[in-house]
Amino acid sequence: MFVGSHVSTKGGYAEAAKLAYRIGANAFQYFPKNPRGLTLKDFNSLDAEACAKYCLDKGLVSIGHAPYPLNLAAGEDLRAIMVAALINGLEIANACGSLGLVVHFGKFNGQDPLEGYKNILQILNKTLMQWHGKALILIENQAGGGNQMGTTLEELTQIRALSDFPEKIGFCFDTCHAFASGLWTGDNWSELEAKGDKLGYWQQLKAIHLNDSVYPSGKFRDRHANIGKGYIGDDRFRVFINSASVKDIALILETAAGEDGTHREEINRVKQLTSSAMD
Repeated sequence: MFVGSHVSTKGGYAEAAKLAYRIGANAFQYFPKNPRGLTLKDFNSLDAEACAKYCLDKGLVSIGHAPYPLNLAAGEDLRAIMVAALINGLEIANACGSLGLVVHFGKFNGQDPLEGYKNILQILNKTLMQWHGKALILIENQAGGGNQMGTTLEELTQIRALSDFPEKIGFCFDTCHAFASGLWTGDNWSELEAKGDKLGYWQQLKAIHLNDSVYPSGKFRDRHANIGKGYIGDDRFRVFINSASVKDIALILETAAGEDGTHREEINRVKQLTSSAMD
């Protein structure tokens, strides 16, 4: 079982990996560069290589997360900026030995949603035709705020299938987003699992953002709660975590840190949810 949390890279990439290991994690997520901007980063390759080596030595799994302003559905006027930012993030994630770079599905505010989907494919194709590393683009499902784009498994799998380089694309499943959008009501896991299997979604799943929800299902409100402290709750998470479809997939907490400033206690809580189902 791989479980961990988002960690800071304030001390560098290698230090982020060491921090994850110190708090009992064997998986972690990090921002390769400033999460609030799209400026390209001239990163320290030796630090990234040290991160990759440490993870290999300690059996750690890592994923990078793209900056928040990165929008796959952006129009032609911003396409070159988005592509450059994606490639930069992939380069850093790859140097750190990470599985991939998590990117939100994308938001389009125009009149024709089809144009938004076309934009996503354009940006993915232009990026991946230039990308030859091992790190994947991991497309994350969305909570549906503003519009409902990127909230269904059909959208995610269809975008991957229509891209020119599907082998370079995987998925990241966010539990809070799925709950907020109504994709996962908390009580329809068996149906959702079967649908994902039919669509080939779970077969391409590489990471999970494990977050409870401050709001009930179907409210389109993306507010994370600590595990067992929101509307999803321990029982539903126990069913989810122990299902065959997500077995051996890295579980990454994006929740508030504990009193010690880390996710040590919550990581142990998640492990207990697994062990309690096996007893």
